[in-house]
Amino acid sequence: MSTSNVSRRNFLRAAGLTGTALCLGFYFPSNAKNSQIVAADGAAAADIELNAWIRIDTDGKVTIFNHRAEMGQGSYQSVPQIIAEELEVDLKDVNIVFAQGNQDKYGSQITGGSSTIRGSYKNLLKLSATARLMLITAAAAKWNVPVTECYAQSGNVIHRPSGKKYHYGELVVDASKLETPKNIILKKRSEYKLVGKPLHRQDTPLKTNGAAIFGLDKRLPGMLYATVERNPRLRGKVKSFDDIATRKIPGVTDVFKVQMDVFNTTREGVAVVANSTWAAIQGKKALRVEWDDTGFEHVNTADIYKRQHQELATKEGLSFKKQGDPDGIIKNAKKTLDVIYQTPYQSHSCMEPVNCIAHYQKDKLEIWGPIQAPDWVQEYLSKQLGFPKEKVFVNMTFLGGGFGRKAFLDYPHEATMISKKIGAPVQVVWTREDDATQGPYRPGMSYRAQGVIANGEISAVKFRMAGQNHNHFMGGKKDVANDSTAEGFLPPYFETIKNISFSDVPFETPVPTMWWRSVYASTNGFAYESFMDELAHEAGKDPLAFRRQYLKDERSQRLIDKMEEVSGWKNRKKNEGYGVAITECFSSTVAQVVKVSRKADGKVKIDHVWAVMDCGWYVNPDIIKAQVEGSVVMALGAATIHEITFKDGLVEQNNFYDYKMPRIADIPPIDVYIMENDADAGGVGEPGLPAFAPALTNAIFDLTSKRIRKLPFDMALV
Repeated sequence: MSTSNVSRRNFLRAAGLTGTALCLGFYFPSNAKNSQIVAADGAAAADIELNAWIRIDTDGKVTIFNHRAEMGQGSYQSVPQIIAEELEVDLKDVNIVFAQGNQDKYGSQITGGSSTIRGSYKNLLKLSATARLMLITAAAAKWNVPVTECYAQSGNVIHRPSGKKYHYGELVVDASKLETPKNIILKKRSEYKLVGKPLHRQDTPLKTNGAAIFGLDKRLPGMLYATVERNPRLRGKVKSFDDIATRKIPGVTDVFKVQMDVFNTTREGVAVVANSTWAAIQGKKALRVEWDDTGFEHVNTADIYKRQHQELATKEGLSFKKQGDPDGIIKNAKKTLDVIYQTPYQSHSCMEPVNCIAHYQKDKLEIWGPIQAPDWVQEYLSKQLGFPKEKVFVNMTFLGGGFGRKAFLDYPHEATMISKKIGAPVQVVWTREDDATQGPYRPGMSYRAQGVIANGEISAVKFRMAGQNHNHFMGGKKDVANDSTAEGFLPPYFETIKNISFSDVPFETPVPTMWWRSVYASTNGFAYESFMDELAHEAGKDPLAFRRQYLKDERSQRLIDKMEEVSGWKNRKKNEGYGVAITECFSSTVAQVVKVSRKADGKVKIDHVWAVMDCGWYVNPDIIKAQVEGSVVMALGAATIHEITFKDGLVEQNNFYDYKMPRIADIPPIDVYIMENDADAGGVGEPGLPAFAPALTNAIFDLTSKRIRKLPFDMALV
């Protein structure tokens, strides 16, 4: 597979609108709910912008013009696997190229919310099946036989009675002249040859032999390199700087003050430009900066949570969802559960540090790098510079991890400002320390959960959350509840818990926050599923049976059946702790059971993790298992090992020596199971994370009778 960036104009030129290739795309007519398929010739004639493409050349090669990023989640494999299935081609004959950022042409390009497959698989299947039928129709016409006597296989159209065949490349000219057929019939899942199969990822060889181009690999003629010493207190200003020692570093070419936007504020720093990354980093180390940190709050972690808890104790917050009368029942109950849960700020800590290349010219700007939302970057920078959007070109490379961080707009903006200043292309590289201390972060959150158990049943439940709302950073209304207040909580609960409410207690700090893998479900899930466990204990019921009682829909029941089966839940032994949690986000539900026990030295250890994912229609089970395993590892670190803390406005963590990651020896066996059903596709990359922390702490309670309501906690001290 190749990963070159192709503009629409060049793609059309390469596709050959003179009829030397079959090129199909889909688009959304105004006010239409469903997309329509059209060939490139017809699209050009009607002045239609298509937002996805399949192109088949005269040599039979298939090219996909992909509008989303590949950051390790596996779309680089899954998308071609979908295309190859309905198109009936060998996977090795499918190439994928990254599209440039342009929301007007491609729709949303944000790679987030586990949306790449669930948001496009139906269109991709339809697009591929349309191309296959057009090729079959072209072959039938050449043979002068009925279409029903022909079928496609491995990039060929075969005439069943005679065995004659054409390869796709021999048919594209004729096929490109046909009208796109309507009412395409897709394969049944039972007929799939590729989808649903654990095929090896096509990007693995590229990433092991060095052929894959990540942001740090990209080079441009005449490109310079830069690092930036940024104010460590996030909102401070540059008072003065001494660059005498910096300019003595061989290779350093320039030093100057630079600003970048961070949501609704700016961050100042001093840029060091050099002829190599190494020289830029050494020049940065030699730099001496005096900061002006007056006029704003210097935050402390303890103060943040103290204020959150005070707000939860005194304020009702903005109602997100309410049914029945939970307030009245709780107020009049003789006994209530009333507890606080707390989760920490977290860094994204992608293995590939933040980096970006910008080349500012008088009449245009071009960007290259690991970018999760190229359309956002295009729109944002066009406004900042006063350029038409079509003069801002944003090119995606492979991403060495994203988790939400690389959908942020600060680093492309900073690179642009530096390029504009020096009049040359520049690659700005963040060090690990820059990444750790500058953010943005997953927000630290606090939750107040209240509930009443009457006669062994849930009578009322009330949840309130206090933490930073990403929507507010992005111009959202501050008198509207966070739209993710109930994220992570299973929708079927609302059918059986008659008195329940969710509220958002608005809370702000100057700390920049951004989506983090599974977004609010990663913190909500801990609070909500921990509390469900506490309610089960109060009711005197088995935790999994208790959830089964309130999750009565068929999919949930089958999920619980599977979890009981694989984990051996009903055969639990003494001196073993079992905890369960079930969470939902991005249209997928994941149940996890964690088993713990005590080692000979008395310390608690994790023995096993079982995860069952219901993501509906899916592509590649190996990718799903890898994503769930990675989610468990990431959740383990966030629950028991690392957190971001603040003291006097400064972040206290700098690198992996004080923001430690789980090691191989920390990882228990993880078994992942996938539910089979005909439901629409859900997300895969993120939903495996939220259930782990509550399943773990619930298991520890089962073993030790100790409730853990604050993360992270030290396993050695349990």
